Amino acid sequence: MEEYLEIMDESFESVITSFKQRLVTIRTGRASPQLLENVQVEVSAYGSRMPLNQLASINAPDARLLTLNPWDKSTIADIERGILHSGLGLNPSNDGQKIIVPIPALTGERRQELVRQIYQYAEEFRISARKVRREYNDIVKSAETDKEISEDDSRRYQTRIQTSTDACITDIDNLAKSKEAEVLEV
Repeated sequence: MEEYLEIMDESFESVITSFKQRLVTIRTGRASPQLLENVQVEVSAYGSRMPLNQLASINAPDARLLTLNPWDKSTIADIERGILHSGLGLNPSNDGQKIIVPIPALTGERRQELVRQIYQYAEEFRISARKVRREYNDIVKSAETDKEISEDDSRRYQTRIQTSTDACITDIDNLAKSKEAEVLEV
């Protein structure tokens, strides 16, 4: 059973890591290269969709600006189109060599929209944590039914599973509150 609990802890860590990665994609008033990492670009020269971070280096020279240096200059128009259609509300421009993406200041309404989005993501990941809990509770109950562990051990394992679940959900809530503060910061 201890092996199962170690795997369960890794599953909870995975949920938290995935949530952190999702939060990085939410735009704050500050420029961050991670903002564009997951943007998918339809590259006509290659005939396929590719993540932006495989087509260009992304830099943030200051708090309100991102610059992209495409490795293949023929993909500049495709990259610009990908950023425009990403739903991030960004308007890139290029000088033939690099792409410049100014990061506009967020309006109060947009900030509230982003906060709602943060909490929607948080709920998705809380549900993922509860699925992990259910999966491992089922394993424990099955072991108890099959007489592999005693009733007392079953209760003890279920308590440990609940404690780990609570810790994971608390981490998700804390990350969401932290990101909310970052988004609402003017």
